[in-house]
Amino acid sequence: MSTATMTKAVVTTTPAGRMRALARAELTLLGRSKGTLFAALFVPLVMPFSLRQVADSMDLKGNGLSIGAVVVPGAIGISLLFAVYSALTTVFAARREELVLKRLRTGELRDPEILAGAALPSAAIGLTQCVVLAVCCAALLDAGAPGAPHLAVLGVLLGLVMFTGLAAVTASVSKSVESAQVMAMPLTFASMFGSGLFIPFEVMPDKLASVCELLPLSPVITLVRGGWTGELSGTETLGALAVAVAWTALSVFAVRRWFRWEPRR
Repeated sequence: MSTATMTKAVVTTTPAGRMRALARAELTLLGRSKGTLFAALFVPLVMPFSLRQVADSMDLKGNGLSIGAVVVPGAIGISLLFAVYSALTTVFAARREELVLKRLRTGELRDPEILAGAALPSAAIGLTQCVVLAVCCAALLDAGAPGAPHLAVLGVLLGLVMFTGLAAVTASVSKSVESAQVMAMPLTFASMFGSGLFIPFEVMPDKLASVCELLPLSPVITLVRGGWTGELSGTETLGALAVAVAWTALSVFAVRRWFRWEPRR
């Protein structure tokens, strides 16, 4: 074997190369799942119109908020919930029931590579949607450019990692693909109505807001909204980061401990 051939063989067996190959295969499978693809692509693009109608009915100016500061983070949050969390919960459960995950473990792929490779297409779709929604909402709602863009970027990236882990956890306690869709609903609805998507924390009673701020999506919304308004204090930023990191660490622990690689019989 020539040196060039040996070098190529080494390159194709790196973790990045293995995950890219798995991601390409997963993207093909995702394209064949019409229901999952519809929920991932179109629902997040339609929901911001509902957010706008809800925001118009609130006294936002009296609470120091603008339409853009409510709709932009809400649109990004919806994308993370549907394009990443709900879609990946179904993907992980489906690949487990099809014995795909079990077969992949017999090869060179390590467990984290399998989960990351399977998650890459949905994460890429979610990230693209977040960028498109942010640009479109900012332009249509005259929200202007973010005052602290690094906070918005940080919030989105944390959300992608956190909801990938939470999707794996939810899939692990689901007995089938159909039950996975049902199991994802409680966190989805709790996040939609308790994490500041439809009802900002500033509008909620103080005690209720303090509890809702501990939900997984809440720190993402806080960071994105603070990144857009540029008015998030250092203490609030650290608090949001602490909640996001705690949920991420908890989901990683749960996946390492309880994730199932074979069908639940």
